[in-house]
Amino acid sequence: RFQACVYFASVFQAMSCGIHYLASVFMAVTPNFVCGFPGNVSSVLFHNSSASSIEDIWTLWTSTENYIVVQLGNGEIWELDQCSRSKREVSLDLAYEYKGNKSVFPCSDGFLYDDTKWKSTVVTQWDLVCDREWLAKLIQPTFMLGVLIGAVIFGDVADRLGRQRVIWFTSAGQFVFGIAVAFTFDYYSFVIVRFLLAMVSSGYLVVAFVYVTEFVGIKARTWASMHVHAFFAMGIMVVALVGFLVRTWWVYQIFLSIATLPFVLCCWMLPETPFWLLSEERYEDAQKVIDTMARWNKVSTPCKVSELCSVQQDDLASGRMGDDDTSSTKKHNILDLFCNWQIARRTITVWLIWFTGSLGYYVFSLSSVSLGGNEYLNLFLIGAVELPCYIIACVAMDKLGRRNTLIPFLILSALICVLIMFIPQDFNILIILANMAGKFSIGVAFGLIYLYTAELYPTIVRSLAVGSGSMMCRVGSVVAPFCVYLRSIWIFMPLVATVYFFQLLVGIMALLSGILTIMLPETLGKPLTNTLVEATEMGRNKKSCSEKTPPAHSGAALEKLEMFGQERVNADK
Repeated sequence: RFQACVYFASVFQAMSCGIHYLASVFMAVTPNFVCGFPGNVSSVLFHNSSASSIEDIWTLWTSTENYIVVQLGNGEIWELDQCSRSKREVSLDLAYEYKGNKSVFPCSDGFLYDDTKWKSTVVTQWDLVCDREWLAKLIQPTFMLGVLIGAVIFGDVADRLGRQRVIWFTSAGQFVFGIAVAFTFDYYSFVIVRFLLAMVSSGYLVVAFVYVTEFVGIKARTWASMHVHAFFAMGIMVVALVGFLVRTWWVYQIFLSIATLPFVLCCWMLPETPFWLLSEERYEDAQKVIDTMARWNKVSTPCKVSELCSVQQDDLASGRMGDDDTSSTKKHNILDLFCNWQIARRTITVWLIWFTGSLGYYVFSLSSVSLGGNEYLNLFLIGAVELPCYIIACVAMDKLGRRNTLIPFLILSALICVLIMFIPQDFNILIILANMAGKFSIGVAFGLIYLYTAELYPTIVRSLAVGSGSMMCRVGSVVAPFCVYLRSIWIFMPLVATVYFFQLLVGIMALLSGILTIMLPETLGKPLTNTLVEATEMGRNKKSCSEKTPPAHSGAALEKLEMFGQERVNADK
């Protein structure tokens, strides 16, 4: 009961992370637009269609190369392009085609936007078009840069100060910064506040994985960890639903941020994990958490920390109660992920998988935007398709193991990337199916690596390892949006060739990651390690482990925390 309440409370907030990650999909939409004009319009002409206002013309707009002809109340005739406007020298006849002289002017009177779908976006509010278009294209990359930095900072802070404090701070930060985004007064304040929002959102997601991993037992660890991703995907579906219902960007942002409020009101009740408390030698605090778990789970004879970790009773009583305790716990940093060759090789492989999974996920997603149809339904399905992906991943991870599931799905995604390049462009359905299969396979690997990373590293650097891996993941996320803009930069490189280039890149990296994963140890059914010595010995034979693993703080002893409650319940029965 206790673990279930802690778990569902924690993963509920992961839904808001998915919301903020994808919010800019509709918030930063660039609708159809043309240059503004000086004066009142009396007639509008678009090819062979005429109207009394420009709003009636937007339904006929098909290309950015089109222009609109307007006649003003004073008789002047103007041609309105997207980034310029031309005044006809001869205004005798209102016709769409004109061969005479024209005077070209900049868009000093602003722009006119199509508000058929969206009443207001950040693009329309601050005119992020034409020579300011690059500012709109930086909105998502700067957010992902904040995600990258937040993953490293809060992962390290969680290992130093504890998971509980970071959970509190990042949860409150998501609500505060989420609401603040809606009330920003210009583009630069908008980007800065969203950057801070990205940092706390990323920090929460990284620490939440570690938090639930350290609270649930071995049997439930796979499903519990993977379904954090499922709640993230549900956040994507919430974005699609709210985007369909609310068409003003700042109201849309407020509604999305309100989803965070219920957790903010109750997150202060979440306890610190016993694993972290024991790694910090705070035995008395760990005992209090265990006693609370026993009361919630109706266990009449709760376990003692001294039974689990072979700690003397007097050490348990004193713990870390006094400030005069002369013992000091070593503070760890990212260099500990390269403390020896085995750990360094493991770190490099894990980082490569994180980067490949993120880049592949976004490349396949970007390839799917050409499906057409309703964009709100498309985004909803993009989130929904991840749910069966994680269920299959969970079954495979429990049956085959983490490593044996990761390797084939990485290699499969590499093969699909190569296959897509040989499918003729006329076979649209086959291309769509191949893209969805590629996204599915890379999604399994992307979701699996969170749990696998948490299990590969000891308690003292676990948050740091997940955070640094998430940092590499966000490097891929920062790179991916620029792939969309590549066609406007490399005009000699068609979109299809651009997509194929990055799919080939993902395929090569996925194949390399799959080969390197063979050297990683299997963690299925094994206890969480607590020291770097134990993590180094993971995967070797039992004799080596028994000779070199310190008995006082062994991961196996700590892992009894996960199984002891159930044993006590069975004994009571």
